[in-house]
Amino acid sequence: MKLYRLIGILTALLQNDRVTAPELAEKFEVNRRTIGRDIDALCQAGIPVVTHQGSGGGISIAEGYKLDKSVLTSEEISDIVAALKGIGSVSKRSDVERTLDKLHAGPGTVISMHEPVVIDLASHYKGQLTGKIELIKRAVQTARLIEFDYYYEKGESHRRIEPYFVIFQWASWYVFGFCRERQDWRMFKLLRLWNLTLCDEQYTPRELPPERRDFNAHFTDDIKLVAVFDKSERYKLIENYGLDCYTETDDGLRIEISFTNHDYLIGWLLAFGGNVKVLEPKEIVEDMKAAAEKILSRYK
Repeated sequence: MKLYRLIGILTALLQNDRVTAPELAEKFEVNRRTIGRDIDALCQAGIPVVTHQGSGGGISIAEGYKLDKSVLTSEEISDIVAALKGIGSVSKRSDVERTLDKLHAGPGTVISMHEPVVIDLASHYKGQLTGKIELIKRAVQTARLIEFDYYYEKGESHRRIEPYFVIFQWASWYVFGFCRERQDWRMFKLLRLWNLTLCDEQYTPRELPPERRDFNAHFTDDIKLVAVFDKSERYKLIENYGLDCYTETDDGLRIEISFTNHDYLIGWLLAFGGNVKVLEPKEIVEDMKAAAEKILSRYK
């Protein structure tokens, strides 16, 4: 939270001619010694903060000094606010709200807290999701193992891992860590992860190999789909993959795209009903036939 506190102190100094150390200490819920170190840090960053002793004294920015916009601009504050509000959508703690309040600009300032970008990282399962994220964060901060039941395409397994990161990627939340059972780095989707427990056992943090820092590598596009969709499905294709994702032919909209997850692909294709015909790969063609026959058999 130190960075947020420094930004908050700087904002307070820009808004007021002079503030006192006790006022800043109370506002940011720290002691006066911490405020002193923060003021030193701002000075080292090139911002001429001066202190005045005696009655009417306090802390201020040197008279006549103009803050370099490269240090802090209204656009950057706006980005910080949007990011904090996004994190706040999956946090049950009040830290984010307190930080936003400390960054809040007073009347007449050029910095607006009315951020036009709304980021909501929650889901239908916000309650469970928030609890999982908070527990995993605590596990990472204290270097403690976590264990949980995990549900995936091959069934169910119990895992015990050393957590390192909570990741939001491809519209879902994941925990990334070293799996004790597999003795390798793994990524687990939080919505498939249940009965999460924070263990008493601690671990010694491992050095993450550079090649494993690319979290996109966990989403390999191994399935090359070629399919033709009815033209009535144009808006759905654009919504999912953009304006140039298909080629218009006499038969319909031809799409060639790669997918990571087999089950997701089958479910996505079935949502189009009879308005799609898969051409390749042959395995997906056969899987679609089998799925269609299974659906038909349930209605016989």
